[in-house]
Amino acid sequence: MKNYELIEHTADVGIRVKAEDLKGLFENSAAAMFDIIACRVNAQSSCQSKEIIIKLESEDLEELFVTWLNELLSLSSAKELIFYDFKINKIDRNMLQAIVAGEEMKNYKVNAEIKAATYHQLKLEETSSGWQAEVIFDV
Repeated sequence: MKNYELIEHTADVGIRVKAEDLKGLFENSAAAMFDIIACRVNAQSSCQSKEIIIKLESEDLEELFVTWLNELLSLSSAKELIFYDFKINKIDRNMLQAIVAGEEMKNYKVNAEIKAATYHQLKLEETSSGWQAEVIFDV
């Protein structure tokens, strides 16, 4: 079951993501972004997973959220990896520490190229059932 839904947008791609807590919101948003980017095509292949530690600081929660997604995009491109596992170890409104795992792109079919997460129509809110985010990606 997906933790997100697509939001209609004229030129770009948007998602609405839900989670029980802030940690889950960041993890689910990253998973949703990579779900849009690529799908695994070679399930039988034994590709080695690579883990990367990420530490980020920001002025506020919205900046942290956008920086998180854009850092993942940058690392994905630089290291030619598709990330599939996201574990936030520590998070508050100004910092996060995470470990992400990715595999080589050769095992994936790229469906969309996301250039960046944007601040356009960005929404992060705590709801009665947890957290919800809306973000638009520049494609």
